[in-house]
Amino acid sequence: MLPRPLPFAFALAVTLAAAAAQEVRAFVGARILPIDGPAVDDGVLVVRGAVIEAIGARAAVVIPAGAEVVDVAGRTLMPGLVCSHSHIGAVAGADGSGPIQPEVRALDSINPRDPGIQKAQAGGITTVNVMPGSGHLLSGQTVYLKLRDGRTVDDLLIRNADGSPAGGIKLANGTNPQRDAPFPGTRGKAAALIRAQFHRAREHQRKIAAAAGDPAKLPERNLGLEALVEALEGRRMVHHHTHRADDILTVLRLREEFGFRCVLHHVSEGGLVAAEIAAAGVPCSVIVIDAPGGKLEARNLSLDTGAVLDRAGVPVGFHTDDGITDSRLFLRSGALAVRAGMDRDRALAALTIANARMLDLEQRIGTLTPGKDADFVVLGGDPFSVYTQVLQTWVEGVKVFDLADPKDRRFAMGGYGASDDQALSLCCYGQGGQ
Repeated sequence: MLPRPLPFAFALAVTLAAAAAQEVRAFVGARILPIDGPAVDDGVLVVRGAVIEAIGARAAVVIPAGAEVVDVAGRTLMPGLVCSHSHIGAVAGADGSGPIQPEVRALDSINPRDPGIQKAQAGGITTVNVMPGSGHLLSGQTVYLKLRDGRTVDDLLIRNADGSPAGGIKLANGTNPQRDAPFPGTRGKAAALIRAQFHRAREHQRKIAAAAGDPAKLPERNLGLEALVEALEGRRMVHHHTHRADDILTVLRLREEFGFRCVLHHVSEGGLVAAEIAAAGVPCSVIVIDAPGGKLEARNLSLDTGAVLDRAGVPVGFHTDDGITDSRLFLRSGALAVRAGMDRDRALAALTIANARMLDLEQRIGTLTPGKDADFVVLGGDPFSVYTQVLQTWVEGVKVFDLADPKDRRFAMGGYGASDDQALSLCCYGQGGQ
């Protein structure tokens, strides 16, 4: 049977969409910071549809015939920033019914119209790991989002090869999850509860393997244990909130015992156990706060944590923890780390490719490499200058922020309506903070 012809209007729309997807733009004249190579002065970045096609000096890159030439002379162009720990989108995870809730998905609570998303675009952020809060030992599954302009959260999702939403799982220790039973009251009890839950997940994993695909032998569905099995099998990254040096080492012990892959988040006292973290080969997502305070266990937070960990051989990224620090000022995290002694190129990597690796997305984002997603930022000057503004943010070849647009400028600069409907995660207020 011959296929039925498409309605003309639909066929035309499909044709136009396909043509738009292959639009070619050449951004010419900027100082380009590819991250995976040296800076290119008077550079050219060629974007075809959603993908980077070429990058190099003007004399070395052939601009395709018919390409739209975008003059960015005098500007700086670098990959879109990647935030490995954010709470934008009015996200909320587990509730007060218990300390361990791996079945809860951040995806199911995100408001794609939350102004925090536009503010992150205004800060040059193009990819985020949206996390539920840290008031639980395990507050749920995180979700990795591209900050496209979308109507629904599905429009922002990054998907795995099988079509499932990409994300990790959020754990926490220290004072945040400590409160009245059934929550733990001590650090030792917190570790015991998590250890017992991972043993349950191991047993569930064993039963699934023993069933060998026979539906009659499979254990009863358990969404929480299934998520932890994914962590045990390395298919879901464990993102672990931890501050004090002893808490950091507790996470490393659990990781050694159960073999899950892990990123340590915040690590206020990471510098005190840098050798141990490096020996474990575990990356750190560091928060940089220029006015530390708010909780006793973070009193030793230092601006040089990134530098100390990096020199010890620990892979280092930065994060906003938005709204603890403002996504619009994410570049400042790298600048403060450089001021405290971190190598400049390593700090730039910590805002981009290092975080991409923590999200298992390094093949798609984090550098301006041909074949990767066309996620990039146009800056008014040096990334670490206090005078530099984010002028434009592009996600997969589509401009999602333009400082010259009054609507977008409102999100970048603030003012009436810029925070309408914005909500922060309130998971931990009264329980020790974020």
